[in-house]
Amino acid sequence: MQPIHHLRRDYDHDPLSEVDLAPDPVMQFRTWFDEARNEGIPEPNAMTLGTADAKGRVSCRTVLLKAYDAKGFVFFTNYGSRKAHQIAVNPHASILFPWVALARQVEIAGRVEKISTAESLAYFMSRPFLSQLGAWVSDQSSVISSRQILLSKFEELKVRFANGEVPKPEGWGGFRVVPDTFEFWQGGQSRLHDRFLYTRDAGSWRIARLAP
Repeated sequence: MQPIHHLRRDYDHDPLSEVDLAPDPVMQFRTWFDEARNEGIPEPNAMTLGTADAKGRVSCRTVLLKAYDAKGFVFFTNYGSRKAHQIAVNPHASILFPWVALARQVEIAGRVEKISTAESLAYFMSRPFLSQLGAWVSDQSSVISSRQILLSKFEELKVRFANGEVPKPEGWGGFRVVPDTFEFWQGGQSRLHDRFLYTRDAGSWRIARLAP
């Protein structure tokens, strides 16, 4: 077995204090997200989405955050996908933004709800033409015999919709993670990391420091 226990680095951030944090976690997320963008982090909106089925078996995958505000954090998918089936039976999820290059991560957990058809349509119409076709091609998470099936269908759809708008597939749309908690983690020297947990409390947010 190849040893990898030596793969580590020490972090050189200044210690993070509660006074450094915004009282509202969405504001704090925006600050860190903007810093990740300004630092040139590739796809800073990439997030690991964890969902679980009715038996508690967890699945994780990387998806892209496409919108966020005080109401929650929005991503899009095929409603026939594995993640969508899990959300249907267990409408709770966790999302994690792993900004490793900055020694930061943000975990957000809460219930999941479908966004409105109008919201999904507005986003779908903003997508590039070929990305719109991609949403039609894949019956996400189903078993297929070869990649050629996808390519053939993709070429058929390019011809089919060549002279007009691409309609939103009926089984495609957005979900919103409505946060109950936020955890902001920043790496510290000697593994003395800084962790702060925001918990929703009667319409406001309570902040607590966690041991690393």
